[in-house]
Amino acid sequence: MSAAPARAGDAELDIAGRVVDLVTRLAGTAAQAEVTVTRAESALTRFANSAIHQNVAASSVDVRLRVHLAGRTAAGSGNAVTADGLRALVERVLTAARFTPLDPAWPGLTPSTPVATAPGWDPATAHAGPGERAALVRAFVDAADGLETAGYCRTGHRVAAFANSAGHSAQGQAAEAAMDGIARTGGADGTARQHVDRVADLDGAVLGWRAAAKARAAARPVELPPGRYPVVLEPTAVADLLRNLAWHGFNGRRYAERQSFAAPGVAQFDRAVTLVDDPLAASGLSFDPEGTPSRALTLVDAGTTSAVAHDRRSAAELGVGSTGHAWAGGATFGPIPRNLRLAPAGTVGAADPTAAFLAGGQGVAGAGPAATGGAGAPGGNGAATGGAIGDPDTAALVSRMGRGLLVSDLWYTRVLDPLSLVVTGLTRNGLWLVEDGRVTRAVRDLRFTESYPRALAPGAVLELGRHAVRLPDPVDGAWWEAPSVRLASWNFTGGASG
Repeated sequence: MSAAPARAGDAELDIAGRVVDLVTRLAGTAAQAEVTVTRAESALTRFANSAIHQNVAASSVDVRLRVHLAGRTAAGSGNAVTADGLRALVERVLTAARFTPLDPAWPGLTPSTPVATAPGWDPATAHAGPGERAALVRAFVDAADGLETAGYCRTGHRVAAFANSAGHSAQGQAAEAAMDGIARTGGADGTARQHVDRVADLDGAVLGWRAAAKARAAARPVELPPGRYPVVLEPTAVADLLRNLAWHGFNGRRYAERQSFAAPGVAQFDRAVTLVDDPLAASGLSFDPEGTPSRALTLVDAGTTSAVAHDRRSAAELGVGSTGHAWAGGATFGPIPRNLRLAPAGTVGAADPTAAFLAGGQGVAGAGPAATGGAGAPGGNGAATGGAIGDPDTAALVSRMGRGLLVSDLWYTRVLDPLSLVVTGLTRNGLWLVEDGRVTRAVRDLRFTESYPRALAPGAVLELGRHAVRLPDPVDGAWWEAPSVRLASWNFTGGASG
């Protein structure tokens, strides 16, 4: 009889099991242990001055152990998977457990629980080489048509396994690819970025054309006085809203500590807003580092806050169940939804962000600026006129705004008040004045101070785009997916210098 075929994560699961057994041998059956073993392959192609200057690849293994012994909890990690290396890790964590303070809030281990099969992953993405990434960079640079460009293209693959002394185990793998680039002319920048499950779905030419069109349209900006303006936020700007809502609002630890604005059961947002965290919408792992199965979690349903994200500790504190949102940084930052999607207009559940993005972008890139009614064509001050800088979905929202601002991106955002989630930051990579539904001129970057929940409150969201774009986060496996959004008001408080 032939042996069963090896499954992804079998080797990692064997390591995790050996660590659990070693804890039991050294500390007895009273010790509770959980182990996650992750083997990661990542590769990055960087470019600057319109040329590749770095190709790097890394392969790593990370063994994370958490032990609860005699009422105390300790954790540690290592990258040595030899017998001596694993024993050293276990001894180090057990020693730490004997000297840490008592942990009366220990939530216990995840019991043996069925874990769903994760979505399929793409082997071509997992094993993509520098040649494939270089071709995407070349397409980006060529599409920028002489503008100075910089950015990166990355591919990655993770295989992970989990085991604990309660008899629970899980294993799986995931792959991803992303590209983020900038084009510059005369001090004006434009950017385009995208996160996908399949490297074949990245189109460097579309991204390069969009970045260049926005850079040209942002040339020779004018000053505008601070104040409240209606705005259209492009997906790249909306991603910052999602990131801050996730970290500071829908974080179960902050909620338990009463440091979050979230009020489940209350209509805190406009009815147009539905927020779903769904790690299985992409090629993600089907369990978190505590072994809890991953699943889609609706945080806001048609404007009403319905949930916050929990790991086992924050869930136990409130007497609820974990939502599967433990992560490697959770001990410091708390459980965070890291695959958050703002549902586009007229949709229920996930859209096809890649197809929508490329359908709009390729039409523009293929036909040139004139095909979009002037989007990207130079106006009197070098700004675009008539459209939304190469994105038909955003252009539709702009066409229905009287006078306001089109915002490409937000950056350097910092939280001033977590309870109301007042955030300050700057615009970048393109800001334009809209008059009578047309982009008329580029505007110098502005500083803003705004409560993100207030900006999305009932009556404040005038319109959502119909297509969502998934955007990469620097944290491995995290992404944000959003359409463009038209808001009634955004509070700009000064120029970029103050």
